Amino acid sequence: MAAEPQTIFALASAPGRAGIAVVRVSGPRAGHAVLALAPDLGSLPLPRLATRAVLYAPESISASGDRDKIDEALVLWFPGPASFTGEDVAEFHIHGGHAVLDSLITSLSGLEGLTPAGPGEFSRRAFENGKMDLTAVEAIADLVDAETSAQRRQALAQMGGALAARYDGWRERLVKSMAFAEASIDFAEEDIPDDLARQSIEALKALADEIDLHLADDGIGERIRDGFRIALTGAPNVGKSSLLNALAKRDVAIVSDIAGTTRDVIEVPLDLGGYAATLVDTAGLRDSDDAIEQEGVRRARDQAAAADLRLHLFEPGGAPPDVDADEGTLLVQNKSDLVTEDAEAPKGVIRISARTGNGLSILIGEMTARIREQVSHRAAASAPLTRARHRTALEECRAALRRAIASAGAGADEEMMAEDMRVAAQALGRITGRVDVEELLDRIFRDFCIGK
Repeated sequence: MAAEPQTIFALASAPGRAGIAVVRVSGPRAGHAVLALAPDLGSLPLPRLATRAVLYAPESISASGDRDKIDEALVLWFPGPASFTGEDVAEFHIHGGHAVLDSLITSLSGLEGLTPAGPGEFSRRAFENGKMDLTAVEAIADLVDAETSAQRRQALAQMGGALAARYDGWRERLVKSMAFAEASIDFAEEDIPDDLARQSIEALKALADEIDLHLADDGIGERIRDGFRIALTGAPNVGKSSLLNALAKRDVAIVSDIAGTTRDVIEVPLDLGGYAATLVDTAGLRDSDDAIEQEGVRRARDQAAAADLRLHLFEPGGAPPDVDADEGTLLVQNKSDLVTEDAEAPKGVIRISARTGNGLSILIGEMTARIREQVSHRAAASAPLTRARHRTALEECRAALRRAIASAGAGADEEMMAEDMRVAAQALGRITGRVDVEELLDRIFRDFCIGK
C-alpha cells in the first residue's frame, strides 16, 4: 500500500507586514488542518465559499478552559480534484502581522502529516495531477515576475494554454503521420495506397514549415519576457551617463568632465510603453593606452553588437558620427542647450539635452516606437516562444522532421523514417510535459517562490 503523500503548507501571499496574509494547505490532511485550527466550525466549510472562523492553536486548552486564539480569519475550502493542485486545498486568510503568521505556521507545523512546502511545490503538484502543462507552469512564474503590461499579457496568454494548444496540435498531427509509417512497417505485405503515403509526407513538410516560421521570430517572446536591451554608445564626454541618469530619474552613473569616467557596463531597467527594457551605459569609444579603459571599450562594443537598439550620442559642433541611422540605431545629438535655438538639427537626428530634459520625451517616444516595430503584429497575434528550452526542443523536432522527409524522398528504410518521426514527437512532448520530462522538473521549479 502506497504511503499517503505529505500535506504541504506555505505562505501564498507576499512576505512581510501586510493587511492580509494567505496561507495555503494542500494534500490529504488539509481538511483535518481546518478542523484542528477552527474547531468551532464543526464541519468543513462549503466549497469555494469564504467562511469566517476563529483560529486556535491546537491542543492549547489550559486548565481554566481557555484556548490560545490565533486570529479571526476567513477560511476557504477547495476539495480535490476541483482545486489548483488537484488535491484537497484549504486557505487561511489572516491578518498579516508577523506574530499572527508565525503562530499559524507554528500550529500547522505541529499537526501530524503536515510539512512546509518547497519552492514551486504547489505548482508541481498541479502539473503532476494533470491540472496544467509545463508551459502553463512556466507562465505562472512569468506572471509573478511580470513588471510591464506586455509581460503580463504574454504570461496570461501562455497560462491560458496558447502555447500548449499549438504544440499539442502539432504533436497530434505528427502522431497521425506516424501511424501510417508504423502501418507500412507492420503490414509490409499489404498494399498501402500511394496517395496515403504522399499525404503523409506532405503533412510532415507542412508541419516542418510551420515550425520554421515559429522559430523565425527574432526571439521576440524571450525579449518581451527578459526585456529589450538598449545600448548607449558614443565618444567619451558626449553625455551618455547624464542621459542614463535622466532616463532613470536618479543618479546611477558618475558624471564628470574627465573623459573615460565610465569603464564598466551600467544597467538600468525601463518601462517603455509597457515593454521591459534595460538601458546600458558603456565606456566611451576611443583609442586608449589604459588597459582598464581598453577593456571597457571592448565591453562597450560587445554590448552595442548584442543590443536590440543603440542610441549613438554625439555633441553639436563636432564632426558627424561615423555611424548610420538604421532600424537598430538612433542618432542622438546631446547638449542642445549649447546650441542656438534657430540652429537646424542634422537630418535623421534627435536633438536632446540630458541636463535640461529638452527633447527627452521625443527620444523616449522614438525608442518605444522602435521596440513596438520589433515586436510586430506576428508576436501579438499568436503565442511566441518564451524560453530557450522551447526553442531547443523545436529545433530538435524540426531537424528530425527534415531527416524523415529526406528519408522518404530517397526511398530509405521506413524504420529509420519512423524513428525520426518518434524523435520529433518526443521533442514536442517535452515542451508541454507529455513525455520524458522528469529531468526537467527540478530545473523548472527551483526558481519558483515558496507558496506558488
